[in-house]
Amino acid sequence: MDDNENALPATDNLNPSLPGRLAFHPSHLLHAGAVDAGTAVGDRTAVSFEPGAMRYIKLGENGKWATKALQKGILPFGYRSIDHRSCLIGDWDEVRRQLVGMGRSAQGASQGLREIKDFYGLPADTLWVTAADGHFWWAFADGPVLVDDRDNQDEPPRYRRTRAGWSNKSLNGQPLTVRSLSSALTRTASYQMTICTVKHADYLLRRIRGVRNPLHVQATEHATKLREAGLHMIRQLDWRDFEILVDLIFARGGWQRTTVLGKDQIDVDLVLSQPLLGETAWVQIKSTASQAGLNDYLGRFQRDGSCERFFFVCHSAAGPLTLPAKPGLHLWTGGRLSEAAIDAGLLNWLIERTG
Repeated sequence: MDDNENALPATDNLNPSLPGRLAFHPSHLLHAGAVDAGTAVGDRTAVSFEPGAMRYIKLGENGKWATKALQKGILPFGYRSIDHRSCLIGDWDEVRRQLVGMGRSAQGASQGLREIKDFYGLPADTLWVTAADGHFWWAFADGPVLVDDRDNQDEPPRYRRTRAGWSNKSLNGQPLTVRSLSSALTRTASYQMTICTVKHADYLLRRIRGVRNPLHVQATEHATKLREAGLHMIRQLDWRDFEILVDLIFARGGWQRTTVLGKDQIDVDLVLSQPLLGETAWVQIKSTASQAGLNDYLGRFQRDGSCERFFFVCHSAAGPLTLPAKPGLHLWTGGRLSEAAIDAGLLNWLIERTG
């Protein structure tokens, strides 16, 4: 890991904020407002979260120290052959000489020196981030660099403790999953060396703070209104068109009908198969239904016993409907039904049928 010279620029990405973007504030503000990773969520949001800088750190080659680092709350660091005292006193000419002695090129030595300087010299207001176990994690370092003299190749030769451990949640308690973050940010996890600046630091800082993008807020509001409109249109459908809609939703989800829709079947409207999953589904479609009616059809499904999944689909329930919290039982009413239709690309179909 230490010998790869394909490094990112050593300069900070802490430019003045662009319109609509968040930027870091001067480091002298941190101790009046930095928040520990272990602080309770309610307390976190009550104070300012203003790191002075941000660095991504890889937790060992191929993440080999990740589990212990996250559990113990440390920032592990390599460069086993580099003299610790030279780093502590800032004898960077000597450190560079040692890097060159390891076989590094001039560029590689400069890159290694930058990483070592960052690890030893960045102040307590630096926000350290990493990716592991499908999440982005963040922490603040606490105290000086410590050395492990045991020469155990499975342990980092040096490390810094964190102020309150690593956190993989935003300040308002939302998980910072890799899949929920922009690919422009998560590609940082593929960085081949140890420490680098974060190109989209303002974006990650906003996500850690739990501050929503105004455009996201607007889009969410429009999506909610769209689901409401979709449900109103579904409730206007003739019952035959409603059955066709449900059939289309499942068909676009990869389910194949094995029976004629709604005909010659006493207990069920649709029997479907999912070739990729090797499952079959029993689907009952009702414009309106009560809990008693739902219980009746659930009983028929259970007595039939020929399908793995049960779907009860109803757009206008006569009161609250519930199913037991068991695998394979699915209740689609109201917003869930409208969302399924929209996700299946059937909004225009609804508009045409109800126009």
